[in-house]
This record gives sequence, C-alpha cells and structure tokens, in this order.
Amino acid sequence: MAKRLSVVDMDRCVGCQSCMFACARRQGDGGLGTACIGIRSAGGIRKGFVVVVCRACPDPPCARVCPTGALQRRPGGGVRLKGDLCIACGSCAEACPFGAVFRDDRSGKPLICVYCGYCAGFCPYDVIDLQEMGVPHHAE
Repeated sequence: MAKRLSVVDMDRCVGCQSCMFACARRQGDGGLGTACIGIRSAGGIRKGFVVVVCRACPDPPCARVCPTGALQRRPGGGVRLKGDLCIACGSCAEACPFGAVFRDDRSGKPLICVYCGYCAGFCPYDVIDLQEMGVPHHAE
C-alpha cells in the first residue's frame, strides 16, 4: 500500500527544523537547501508553526501542469520526479496549493517528498509520521 508523510499533531511542533535537516542530510547535504519538507511560523511563537509537506494528492496538480512529464503520478497518490526530463520551469511549484514543491537553488529543479519517512524519526515531538494512505490523520 502507498504511504505518505502525515502531520499527526501540528500543535506539538516547536519549529526546531530537525525534520528538515534530516531530509537534507538523507540526500547527502548539510543545511536546509535540499529539504523536501518545510517548517514555517504561523505568525509568531504564540501561534506555533506550520509543517509543509507533500500531501500525496490522488490527482496532483503539479503533475498536470508539468510540460515535459517529469512529474509522474505515483500509484496511491503523489508524484515521482524524473529529473532527466525536468526543465526547471517552476510550473509545479506554482501549481501546488500547499506550497509543498520546494526548489533546489542550484539546479532550479523541484524538491518533492519521496515518502521515505526518514524525517519523522528525527522529530523529537512526534509531529509527523509515515502512514499508509487511507489511515486517518488528525491535523493537516
């Protein structure tokens, strides 16, 4: 069964960005530049934080607008990037209603969650979890 990264409890997020660092490190990079997950402020420390991650849409708008077919639908929802087909046009990032298509500053190509769940293991407050599609989740 297909899996996706789910936000289990947004209220627990303290904005530490451990998930972002883990994601970038999984790809062999230090820093945050290649993270496929994002943490942003919801409007100050009292309002908390927002976890931005691909929601594995069943009919992903990012794939629909890709002029080269570089984003291919994944069985069960979401997409896989075929980097050799990508022309770094940015249409996918503009089409994502959740802002979950990040861009690599070096190549201009999209950075999209591959649903590995690596980042979830580094979240000290269990905010995110890799779940099978169709499993109910609390906050998104």
